[in-house]
Amino acid sequence: MPIEFNPELDLELRVEVPITPAQLFAGWTDPVLLPQWFCPRPWRVTACEIEPVAGGIFSTVMTSPEGEAMPESPGCFLHVEAPSRIVWTNMLSRGFRPNPPANLGFGFVCELRFTPSAQGGAHFHAVVRHTDAQGREQHAQMGFDQGWRIALSQLVELYR
Repeated sequence: MPIEFNPELDLELRVEVPITPAQLFAGWTDPVLLPQWFCPRPWRVTACEIEPVAGGIFSTVMTSPEGEAMPESPGCFLHVEAPSRIVWTNMLSRGFRPNPPANLGFGFVCELRFTPSAQGGAHFHAVVRHTDAQGREQHAQMGFDQGWRIALSQLVELYR
């Protein structure tokens, strides 16, 4: 089933990468690997908890170069299909427990697909569905496209 995309509510990123779908999947689901690449340097992930099963937690804390930690916003895996698909949201936490709306900033559901490419690497496809156009715009203004591309290149570097 193709990923549905609504340009008024969703952000999308498609990138060909020289690593395998299994390596992409591991990068998103291994709590040892994810902190090494997940946010553009010099930012860093200083806390990470990942349980890659439906209802499992997906939580990170990002810290600025000056040492300021962003608030933790625990998310929840909705669907995990190794090594090709991950769906998670920030609107729920472990066990599908709703997160307080005041803690969200903006609500979203992120769908990631990793498929083999003809060149031997993989096609990375992400769609982040937002609850409203304002959240989509806020996420875009935060540097979604550039930030995700930089972070993804950092994941590729881990395997080079």
